[in-house]
Amino acid sequence: MTKKGKIYVVFAAILFGGYAIYKIIAFASATPKDFETARLKGADISQEIVSISAQIKDELLVVNELDKNWNYSGALEKVIGVAKRTEEMRAKAVELSAELQVMTSALPKLGGEEAKQAVVESVSNRLALLSRLINYSDYTYQLVSVLREKFAGTWHSQAEVSELVDKINAEVTAVNAFNQSAMAAMARFDKLK
Repeated sequence: MTKKGKIYVVFAAILFGGYAIYKIIAFASATPKDFETARLKGADISQEIVSISAQIKDELLVVNELDKNWNYSGALEKVIGVAKRTEEMRAKAVELSAELQVMTSALPKLGGEEAKQAVVESVSNRLALLSRLINYSDYTYQLVSVLREKFAGTWHSQAEVSELVDKINAEVTAVNAFNQSAMAAMARFDKLK
């Protein structure tokens, strides 16, 4: 992803955040039932994202080993599969953002300031999760590109592949952490509502 693309994504995230705040203030039309449905769907989608990312993390260990053993075609084949799984995660991210919008819209109808704050914290963590998925996707596509070039005969160091795999794994760890924080915030909401 180019710098211009990253700027576009950050700008879109800021717009979404502004829209979410607007919805909180503007007393949207979502009902608490809508909130509960979106909350459950959002949790399921987040868990699917975490599950896919864990599978990809394991596959990347294989990619790294294949690269270390000079098996570029095998590494490329495996990383193309990873790229397809990344696309699947992107689709899930779009679904998650729709559920977060519904949750945010329902916020004014929820009782208690502490409960509302817990929901805001959960939504913020899910937004951060989505942000890390953008980085993750970018690193995955960089890895595909490097391995394609290696397969075509262009020299890239093994350290370059390892570094990209490490960056992807760090993003997976961050995604998992943000998901855990979002779940903890919703558990706090359950106690407060």
